[in-house]
Amino acid sequence: MAHAIGRIVRYTLTEGDAQAINKRRADTQAHLAEHRDASTGVQVHVGNAAHAGDVFPMLITRVWGDTSEASVNGQVFLDGNDSLWVTSVAEGDGERKFKYPERV
Repeated sequence: MAHAIGRIVRYTLTEGDAQAINKRRADTQAHLAEHRDASTGVQVHVGNAAHAGDVFPMLITRVWGDTSEASVNGQVFLDGNDSLWVTSVAEGDGERKFKYPERV
């Protein structure tokens, strides 16, 4: 099956993904009072801790080719108010891969 923009798949986080997500969220907590006082509209990143191997829904935003082996870009919807943009991700098992959800 060729991949398509707008499809929702499941993305598996890497250790680097989890570290970046958790750092953004920790930085937010460290400066939360400043954000509240300034009220500039900047997005603050809050949510539950992320770990390597966690699986989250990803919306495919770009497809690099027209075969089932093509890589995709997407927005990963995290367990919080933020998302993670990933690029050139291939379908498969394991970290930094995506899979189509099973039909139930």
